[in-house]
Amino acid sequence: MSRHIPVIILLGVLAFAVGCTNKKVNNPLANVGSKQPDKVLFDRAMDAMKHNRFDVARITLQTLINTYPDSEYIARAKLAVADSWYAEGGGTALAQAEIEYKDFETFFPNMPEAAEAQLKIANIHYQQMEKPDRDYTHAMRAEEEYRQLILQYPDNKKVVAEGKQRLLEVQEVIAEREYRVGRFYFLRQSYPASIARLRTLMDKYPLYSKADEALYLLGQAYEGEIAMLRSRPGNEVYKARMIEDFTKNAADAYSRILTRYPLMDRTVDAKARLEALHQPVPRPTKAALAQNKAEEESRREASTVSRLMGNFQKHPDVAQAARVGEPPLVDPQVVSATSVVQEATRAMMGGAAAGGKNSVAIETVGKGALAPDQPAPRSDTPVPETAVTPADNPAPAADSNELKPNVAADPNELKPNVDNSAQTAPPPTQVNEIDPGTNGQAVGANGNAAAGASATADDKDIEAATSSSKHKKKKGLHKVIPF
Repeated sequence: MSRHIPVIILLGVLAFAVGCTNKKVNNPLANVGSKQPDKVLFDRAMDAMKHNRFDVARITLQTLINTYPDSEYIARAKLAVADSWYAEGGGTALAQAEIEYKDFETFFPNMPEAAEAQLKIANIHYQQMEKPDRDYTHAMRAEEEYRQLILQYPDNKKVVAEGKQRLLEVQEVIAEREYRVGRFYFLRQSYPASIARLRTLMDKYPLYSKADEALYLLGQAYEGEIAMLRSRPGNEVYKARMIEDFTKNAADAYSRILTRYPLMDRTVDAKARLEALHQPVPRPTKAALAQNKAEEESRREASTVSRLMGNFQKHPDVAQAARVGEPPLVDPQVVSATSVVQEATRAMMGGAAAGGKNSVAIETVGKGALAPDQPAPRSDTPVPETAVTPADNPAPAADSNELKPNVAADPNELKPNVDNSAQTAPPPTQVNEIDPGTNGQAVGANGNAAAGASATADDKDIEAATSSSKHKKKKGLHKVIPF
């Protein structure tokens, strides 16, 4: 028995020495003491990342993943690999980070970190987003990824709030690009293409900082179609139908400025154009006035230094993006130039209303049959004189009070901001104007006053909101003249 005593003492000393040299570490996931080797590898990788040794960190993490596939650190290790590529930066590293984040979402979709991974995927494209006049691939990808974040993880309030604000900034850049393309087509008198771009823009991005400019340009494009149509020969009945349809669309665009964006710069011009077109001039509701005021006050003005340095930067300036409101998460149907021409053609034939009861009559021009594969008619194509009205439905006499286009010597030059005092036909009575005796309530055609948030704002409300607005920007040109 005495021979075994030294052996027992030696084993006790070794056990005591091991216990003193191996300190327990804290497991951040299980919150228990751990001396596992996978934890040691994870700590080494985190220390390497802290010192920007990303290659060493990834090798260590990959060793952990391959050696201990059942470890409780597998999820953290996979996310850390993606974070290492994200922190390293650069086009190649960010592309690899996106792949790793998507893998993490695939394998661990129910972890709270999955929402953060999706946010970083969107941020990767946000960081590489370029100015509106350059490649917009990353802007479109960023919009897609931020939308997926909001729709897929609605319960993560913090991440969703950041994603919504970034989405508004991305959509501001995309909307600016669409506006510039629409203006490009307008200046070259490609009005159907300009109308298609601007209508799609306003349907998709109502929070755009230049929404009033886009709507005003849209109305001008419709007036450009009217001027071109009047300058070309053709059947007067068909021309009158198309002019009526274009006038209605132009009035809708101008009216939307007054009812949806009443505090923006183009309200005065829009009102002048509605009066020149002999169309009713609507008033905004108090709710619309408050909404537009909140949107305008949420925008920021870039400093002089920021604007100067922006000329040398790749990333766009997003200071004008709204910081209130919900960004649209679903794209409406895109309007094409072909559909614009088809709408004008249906209006010309008497069937402009979609799904209406008007039947479209097919008339044969001349004695010959229509040739196969004949191209679709365009709005700027002159209507042949031979396409006359049947004898039992003669063309009406010319109206002496018909509105003439506001044009100079050049029939295609638009001058919206002109003095209309010389016109003989006065504007019609505005049935939706405010009666001074209604105490700020709007009286409609039926004589009923609106109440609450839907009540129409009076001049004092608009003046007070305008004077208290912090942003009174001078945007764009006040006279748009095509080449």
